[in-house]
Amino acid sequence: MAEPSKVSRAYDIVEEPDRNRIVVRDLSGDAPVLVGFLEYRMDGDVRTILHTIIDESHSRQGWARTLVTEALDVFARDDHKLRSMCSYVDRYLERFPQYRAMFE
Repeated sequence: MAEPSKVSRAYDIVEEPDRNRIVVRDLSGDAPVLVGFLEYRMDGDVRTILHTIIDESHSRQGWARTLVTEALDVFARDDHKLRSMCSYVDRYLERFPQYRAMFE
């Protein structure tokens, strides 16, 4: 089974629970640059992934795949069930079925 590749640049992933999102920033330049975020909402004990947004200047470079992979690693540490309403995440799960068990 294929493992998702991540961008080769330095980056960080930060959860902003007060904003219901996980952000990815490019750290390879002089200052951190916000590349994008994955937005979710809490429905009881279910975390519903709503959107994966990547700045157009960083599109088609693997940032969305990196963000989703890292976000799923963060989500795997808690007891919440997952649901997707995000078309990118749905396509990701088709490509990397090993993550499907995390979703209801």
